[in-house]
Amino acid sequence: MGSIFRTFVRHLDVIMKRTNKTANRFDELLLWREKHVKERYFIIFLSFLIGIATAVAAWLLKVTIHLFQTTLTKQATADETNYLFLLYPVVGILLSGLFVKFVVRDDISHGVTRILYAISQRKSRIKKHNMWSSMIAGAITIGFGGSVGAEAPIVLTGSAIGSNLGKLFKMEHRTLMLMVGCGAAGAIAGIFKAPIAGLLFTIEVLMLDLTTASVLPLLTTSITAATVSCILTGPDAMFKFQQTEVFAFGRIPYVIGLGVACGLIALYFTRTSIWLEGIFRRFGSGWKRFFAGAAILSVLIFLFPALYGEGYNVIDGLLSGSYGNLTDGSPFRLIWGNGPGIIVFLVLILLTKVFAVAATNGGGGCGGIFAPSLYLGSIAGVTFAYLFGLAGVFLPEENFALMGMAGMMAAIMHSPLTAVFLIAELTGGFDLFLPLMIVTLSAYVTILSFDRYSLYSVRLAKKGELLTHHKDRAVLSLLNVDMVIETDFRVVHPGDTLGDVVKLIAGSSRNVFAVTDGENILRGVVLVNDIRNIMFRPELYSRFKVKEFMVSAPAKIDISMSMDRIMHIFDDTKAWNLPVIDPAGHYLGFVSKSKIFNAYREVLVENFSEDE
Repeated sequence: MGSIFRTFVRHLDVIMKRTNKTANRFDELLLWREKHVKERYFIIFLSFLIGIATAVAAWLLKVTIHLFQTTLTKQATADETNYLFLLYPVVGILLSGLFVKFVVRDDISHGVTRILYAISQRKSRIKKHNMWSSMIAGAITIGFGGSVGAEAPIVLTGSAIGSNLGKLFKMEHRTLMLMVGCGAAGAIAGIFKAPIAGLLFTIEVLMLDLTTASVLPLLTTSITAATVSCILTGPDAMFKFQQTEVFAFGRIPYVIGLGVACGLIALYFTRTSIWLEGIFRRFGSGWKRFFAGAAILSVLIFLFPALYGEGYNVIDGLLSGSYGNLTDGSPFRLIWGNGPGIIVFLVLILLTKVFAVAATNGGGGCGGIFAPSLYLGSIAGVTFAYLFGLAGVFLPEENFALMGMAGMMAAIMHSPLTAVFLIAELTGGFDLFLPLMIVTLSAYVTILSFDRYSLYSVRLAKKGELLTHHKDRAVLSLLNVDMVIETDFRVVHPGDTLGDVVKLIAGSSRNVFAVTDGENILRGVVLVNDIRNIMFRPELYSRFKVKEFMVSAPAKIDISMSMDRIMHIFDDTKAWNLPVIDPAGHYLGFVSKSKIFNAYREVLVENFSEDE
């Protein structure tokens, strides 16, 4: 037994020596790179690697989803109700949920929101498992019919690749943030073969500042990813679209109307999504949540098979003008499969898609809202054109399906530029560039009238954890109370005398003192200016107690407040120092404007100053 143990120890020692030797060689490589390769050139090289990796990841995800879907649905027929649609989605979110719970053991939902959080709060550090976990969970979920998109999982995967590659080469925070953006840009460019959209997505949705130092790496990643994707899947656009009729400028009012309609539908989608997320959150993380999501999803897909998976086949049909097969496999195919009845079917899908998306993610699946926004937009455009056709106004349905995709995406994701270029690149519909811009603008303005934040960012915005385009808010989001709290303020008690306070003033450089009781609960403050008229009269030192001349604090800062909220409180109260308390009211210290300004300048220089 002893010899076996000694042999094991000897082998373990050999392995450790090899590991240490490898680590030392990598450290030597890093030193060589720092001496011989300029930082900006090395960043371009990393962005090139990220482009290749994200394109391959996107291709693997698409191939896996397609394999699942074709295997499961090849027996389905148009004239028969497919009762297996009651089962497939349940199996999909069950397998995905079990994979996340027992293999990943971490929350991987809301991929883009997690990236925004990583940029805002975790110095752009994304966990290593996100380089593969979202892909696997997303492929299972969508392949088995989950009514979500694969873009959020692949964007999280790409950003994780960028983050971890940057960490591997010891990149600083600013560069790490750029690598995360490159990963997201490469993911979008790779999965859609849309390099311009990939770049714009990073700017609009991830809200990274576009600087001269960041343009070239983002472009390098986007172009590389799109090129690799074309090599793997061919150069054809993702959707087949042929413009059958030249756009007439007399239809501009209808295009604006479509944009407004998309904005209102997006508002319904966003508000309902948040509401449903709250309901699923109350179920906890156990089986109740799974059963609720599985039941809703399986019933919806059984009734409306067009909700199965990403729905790109539906978009293809709408863009080609053939949407009569949308009711194939549905119990309603004989009722609404022909004539005007199909529009009733499309309206029902518009209303129920949000429930299918929420049930998929809420029940344990993994996916995003990118594909659902395109899906809803195409349906909204066709429905809009069809309804006006009933009123005697001819509008080409294929064109309006395309414009609806751009409008809905711009409204749901708050990304008008990304929407315009993505739809043009996805379909080759560059001849409709002007109406695409008009519909996205009107949709975006409509949604902004109701919701300031996109569905991606609203979760973080409510917590004050969102990094935005505005550098003031961006810097404040990187600060927290712990970084600026000062604890060297003297404390007095209600029963202390004026003489006791004067002694403290003599040994302190502060002009404000916290008043606490025996349990350290903040009761008020003493301001030196308020007692200046009596503090030089010794005969009053034992006569006045603190409780007689203390005052209430202009406001109290809770330790959990965001810095943006704290600055609003300072502006409202015109105070220079405010006390900090915990949720139970215990005194913790003070926050001063000067301390915040100093911390602000430090963070601004560290994170946002541009390299020369």
